Amino acid sequence: MATPAMRLIRESRPGAFIGVLARPGIDTLLSGGGLFDEAHVERAVGVMAPKAAAAKVRARRYQSALLLRNSFSSALAVRMAGIPRRVGYARDGRGMLLTESLPPAMTAGGQWAIVPAVEYYLALARQFLGIEGEGAGGTPRLELCVTAEDDLAGAEVLARAGLDPLALPPLAVLSPGGNNPAKRWPIERFAAVADFLSQEHGLTVLVNGSPAERDLVGGLVAACARARAMSLPEHGVTLPALKAIVARARLVVTNDTGPRHIAGALGVPVVTLFGPTDHRWTTIPTRPLANGSASEEVMLADPTLPESESANNHPERCRIERIGVPTVLAACARLLGTARVVG
Repeated sequence: MATPAMRLIRESRPGAFIGVLARPGIDTLLSGGGLFDEAHVERAVGVMAPKAAAAKVRARRYQSALLLRNSFSSALAVRMAGIPRRVGYARDGRGMLLTESLPPAMTAGGQWAIVPAVEYYLALARQFLGIEGEGAGGTPRLELCVTAEDDLAGAEVLARAGLDPLALPPLAVLSPGGNNPAKRWPIERFAAVADFLSQEHGLTVLVNGSPAERDLVGGLVAACARARAMSLPEHGVTLPALKAIVARARLVVTNDTGPRHIAGALGVPVVTLFGPTDHRWTTIPTRPLANGSASEEVMLADPTLPESESANNHPERCRIERIGVPTVLAACARLLGTARVVG
């Protein structure tokens, strides 16, 4: 969701040397797109994390740092690295570590206003660049690049799953995980979707998850009654491989988690299920389908919740279990009715 802001900076400062400081895996996820010149990889864990992160970037003598994350530790890291200009949102008690700050939007009641992350990052990038106007930089677009190395990694995973990368059947990717159990749609319902995609649309179903979600993914595969479903964690999927596999899929069905954004960035139709997390925090720009309709179908636990309310504040009313299987099947059918994305 930060890629539109990164693209704006790259295009506005074509001669600048741009580095990124990121957790392991994010560097490979973003590789190949030309958004940066160098990645500094550091896992931010423990009280010494800011010092370790500062050591990663200090030698480059960067003149400016744009802090997309809200954390105190990231601001401390760039201050310890001696970067003279440090721009970020004035929140989480880190104002003294910044040289320029942008106040986050607030509601009349003193709560954080719901601002989509894409726009949140873009607003900060415009401040960083001295650009005025919400529309500056054109229409935002998520972007990822599938490199030759990614393609090879994906082909190896598919081969280990018993599929021929050179003669692939049409694929669907299901992602039943999530960092919060409350955001996970029940696996037996995902299994019903897998059966539908297999029987009604002839798709081979690949079930994705992190290594920690291997049992969850295995449970979904076991719950399928008719689908040919395969566990990607069982075959050593990585983020680069997942990029390549999602790029080959006709459809992704996912909870509110990372594969949704990969699909959106690659122009792959996606059905996203939201429970007690307000979908407006992560509204993403998607490319239109050939018939002009959106390439994402957003499934809400309670579509009647007033816009003045946040789903985060209504965990019972917005239980993800309230999303029914027929609603999701209908969304899948609508997206599969148009085979390609425009642009």
